Amino acid sequence: MADIRPFCMPKWGIEMTEGTIAEWMVKEGQTFSRGQVICLIETDKITNEVEAEYDAVLKRVLVPASDQPQPVGALLGVFTDAAATDAEVDAFIAAFKPAETGVAAKAASADAAPAAAAEPAPAAAAPEPKKIVTNRAISPEALKLAEANGVDIEPIAGSGRGGRITYQDVVQAMRPERAFEPQGPADLPTETRAVFASPLAARVAAQYGIDLSTLKGTGPRGRISKADVLGAVKPAVPEAAPAPAFGAPFVAVANTPAVQPFDKVRKVVARRLTEAKQTIPHFYLRVSARVDELVALRKTANVVMGTKASINDYLVKAVGMALVRHPNVNVQVAADAVHSFPHADVAIAVASPKGLVTPIVRQADRMHIAQIAATTRALIDKAQAGRLSFEDMDGGTFSISNLGMFGIEEFDAIINPPQGAILAVGGINRVAVETADGDIAFESQIKLSLSVDHRAIDGAAGAGFLQTLKALIEAPESLFS
Repeated sequence: MADIRPFCMPKWGIEMTEGTIAEWMVKEGQTFSRGQVICLIETDKITNEVEAEYDAVLKRVLVPASDQPQPVGALLGVFTDAAATDAEVDAFIAAFKPAETGVAAKAASADAAPAAAAEPAPAAAAPEPKKIVTNRAISPEALKLAEANGVDIEPIAGSGRGGRITYQDVVQAMRPERAFEPQGPADLPTETRAVFASPLAARVAAQYGIDLSTLKGTGPRGRISKADVLGAVKPAVPEAAPAPAFGAPFVAVANTPAVQPFDKVRKVVARRLTEAKQTIPHFYLRVSARVDELVALRKTANVVMGTKASINDYLVKAVGMALVRHPNVNVQVAADAVHSFPHADVAIAVASPKGLVTPIVRQADRMHIAQIAATTRALIDKAQAGRLSFEDMDGGTFSISNLGMFGIEEFDAIINPPQGAILAVGGINRVAVETADGDIAFESQIKLSLSVDHRAIDGAAGAGFLQTLKALIEAPESLFS
C-alpha cells in the first residue's frame, strides 16, 4: 500500500486566511529528507521556510510558485513514498477534501495514517495517555499534553515563574529537532551558487537581471537578502521638465501622479490601524525623563560588556521591569475580558521592506541588557531581510515605537491590538531647567507618550506605570539589579 500524504497551505495565527508559494525548494519527483526546506511561503508580513517533517518524495506539485495567494487548507502538493504510482496519486487528489480549518505542513506527520489509493484507511486509535508522576512544577494543561503525547518532561527547562513548565514548553519539546545539513539552492546559475544569498533574493535578482556578486549583503554574516536586491533596482524616474528661462512666462506642466497600489502588507496595516483607532478608546499620557546618567552608563557598560546596546535596548529593559511592577498595564484586551501576564513580551516597531512590523522580545523583564541587545539586533536583521516568522510576531503584551533617531521630538502612537498600550519615544534633546538653587542648568531629556486603551487601563494605572518607568530611566543602575 502506497503512503500518500497531502501538503496543504498552513495556518500561522488566527488572522491568517491565505498565503503565497514564493518558491519551491524541491522539484517535482525529487526525494527530500526530514529537516530539509521544502518551499518558501509568504504571508502578509513574513516569509517562512517550510521544513519537511519526514523523508518522502514530492510526487506532485499542484500550485507552482507565483504571486497568486492560496487559501489556508488548499492542497499545494502531494508527498508519497517511492513506490506510489501516478494513478494512485490521481485517485488521492480526486478524493481529497480540505479540512475545515487550515492544514499545516506538520499536520501530515510521520505518525499520520497513510491514505490508500482507492479508499482512505481507518483512523488509528488514539494512544493511551501515559500517566506522569513528577515533583516538578507544571501547569495542568501542560501535564495533560505531555501525558497524551508521551513527552518526557524531565529535560524540559520550564519558562514559567520559578521554573514552572508551561503548555508552550511542552509544545516546543514536541517539535522535531531541526536538521542543519546545508541544502544548496535549486536551479541557480553556476555563477550565483558561490554567492551567499537567500533563495528568495536569488529569485528576485534573476527577475530583475541583477548580478548578485555585485551586491553587499546586510543580513547575518553578510547574507544577501531580498531587501538588498530590491535596493539595487533603480526605479524609473520621470524626466524633469526644464526650468523656464529667466523672464519667460510661467507655463504649467502636467502634474500626473505616480499611482502606487497598496501591497498586501499596506492593506493589512491600513485595515488594522483603522479598526484600532475606530474601536479602541485611546487616551494619552506624556512625561519627560532625564537621560544624562543613562547615556553615560550605556557608554561605559558597552565597553565593559563588549556589546553595542542602544538606548532603545535600555528602554525595552526598563519597560519590561515597569510592566512587571504594574501588571494592570501588561495586558491584552479580548472581547469581554482582560488578560494580564506575569512577564513582559515587548514588541518593537521596525520599518522593513514589507512595511511596519512588530517583532517581540520575549520576557524582556528577565533578560540582561546584553541579551536584549542581541535579541533586538537579530529581530531587526530578520525584519530587514523579510524573514520574520509567525513566532517572532505572535502575541506581545506591550509595544514600543521609537522615532527619536529621526529627530522627532514627540508623537502619539496607535495601539497594536490586542495589546492594551503602546509607548511612543521621541529623541533626546538638551533643555534648560531650574536647579534647586534657582540657577539655570542644561540636561538631556527624552519625551515619552503612552497611548492607553481606556477599556482596560485607567488613567491612574497608566500614570503609575509612567512614574515607575521614568524612575528606572533616571536611575539606570537599577536596570542591572
